[in-house]
Amino acid sequence: MIDEQTKRRGTFWREFPVLLAVAIVVAVVVRAFVMQTFFIPSESMQHTLNINDRVLVNKLVYDFRSPKRGEIIVFKAPTMWSVDPGEKDFIKRVIGVGGDHVVCCDAQQRIMVNGHALDEPYLFRGDDGVADLASEDPFDVTVPAGRLWVMGDHRSQSGDSRQQYLRTREVIDSTISENAVIGRAFVVFWPVGRAKWLDVPETFSQVPSPAKT
Repeated sequence: MIDEQTKRRGTFWREFPVLLAVAIVVAVVVRAFVMQTFFIPSESMQHTLNINDRVLVNKLVYDFRSPKRGEIIVFKAPTMWSVDPGEKDFIKRVIGVGGDHVVCCDAQQRIMVNGHALDEPYLFRGDDGVADLASEDPFDVTVPAGRLWVMGDHRSQSGDSRQQYLRTREVIDSTISENAVIGRAFVVFWPVGRAKWLDVPETFSQVPSPAKT
């Protein structure tokens, strides 16, 4: 006579393929629509994000709202931005959103958004402790509606809106469409010693709304 333990064991193995299939489907759905992991391949966001850091990206948040200033986003790489054909996704910080007037720089070499000078403690610092300049070259742009002005935290190593604008002098080509955004990077989870939340710096909460034209 088969005991209860043997029955339970047999039931488990009969149900295991179904449980495995459900787990795979859930993982695929979550990756496609909710969360995804990305690794950092370049120096462009140092030391906020270092090479080979792993970040978790919320892919659902921008279905309900637009990206905000100061958030770190992953987006599909515009063709003209990609030096390497293998580059499919970029990760940068949003500096300006649609309608914003973004200028470099004030007398203290700070980027200004709608007249507010950004304090950027996240800018890359070398071993000598000296921070990158906010930008080595001046620019003065108004971000078109539905588009984003993005920059890396390691400015001297970042192919971003500033670099594209200095190359083309075309604002549209220098910004990215909100529709190209994959999601918001909100946490570094690997390596464990660098685990942290990717919060929005306080300076961005002080940026006023763009002037109406």
